[in-house]
Amino acid sequence: MASNSFGSLFRITTWGESHGKAIGVVIDGCPAGLELSLEDILLELKRRAPGQSPYTSPRKEEDLAEIYSGVFEGKTTGAPISIIIFNRDADPSKYEPIKHLLRPGHANFTYLQKYGIFDYRGGGRASARETACRVAAGAVAKKLLAHEGVQIRAFIENEEELKEQILAAKEAGDSVGGVVSFEVLNLTQGLGDPIYEKLEANLAKALLSLPATKGFEIGLGFEAAVQRGSASNDLYALENGKVITKSNHAGGTLGGISTGMPLVGKVAFKAASSIKIPQETLNLEGVQERLELPEGSRHDPCVALRAIPVVEAMLALVLADSLLMNRCAKL
Repeated sequence: MASNSFGSLFRITTWGESHGKAIGVVIDGCPAGLELSLEDILLELKRRAPGQSPYTSPRKEEDLAEIYSGVFEGKTTGAPISIIIFNRDADPSKYEPIKHLLRPGHANFTYLQKYGIFDYRGGGRASARETACRVAAGAVAKKLLAHEGVQIRAFIENEEELKEQILAAKEAGDSVGGVVSFEVLNLTQGLGDPIYEKLEANLAKALLSLPATKGFEIGLGFEAAVQRGSASNDLYALENGKVITKSNHAGGTLGGISTGMPLVGKVAFKAASSIKIPQETLNLEGVQERLELPEGSRHDPCVALRAIPVVEAMLALVLADSLLMNRCAKL
């Protein structure tokens, strides 16, 4: 499996499985001299951790990360930063009764087709548990971006309405999806590279690499396809000696390069695949069976809520990488 790294200059590699001993991330390319504490990482991980509300999985993982290398006396050294998160509440026993079944909406079928083997314990490497590693790395990227004044925020519009839908679906043994919006402020002009390394293309890859994602938009997104150019074009203006646009339909990029306007967009997450409602499926021999989750199974009724800090992390990783790449663009 050769696709566990992300980024060019600010590069991360994640490892570990949902119900293994631990998960972790190695960050390579973080500049030396960046002030960084374990608390910076723990604060972000706490936002993602399960078991904190009726809207998320009851699995109790505090995600008490440890920094194993790359930080000395409160500052990064330029060496690889290694972060480990031990799995404290792993319980693979719930997956034993269904390990021979193809779980609808899950990756065990495709993993088996590709590798001939699959860690069924919570989805193994395919589990959203892996995103804790991204959040840990994103905390470091956020610190680097904050040094440049960049602010990142992800959120769910009408969150209270979504929470009501989650509780209703949970009561019915079902699940729901959701849309996470994002906004990046104070982003410098000129980030991103033309053609194959466009900023929005790298953002799309980053965000669609998250489990359960099914859609990405920047700016007007698909709405731009039904507007005339006279309505969708962002007109230029001068404000305090700086070129801006009067609107931001493009979402903060033109030609794949940041304009300096807020970077805005959305990510769509499908309904969580693990549900209590019995489902017809096949076993590994191709015989039809009925899938019923074992009593006490622990799953999110909606992944979008816990995805908020994960979306922020992936935004931060792309932008930190783009920031460092941009330093090589011109004299």
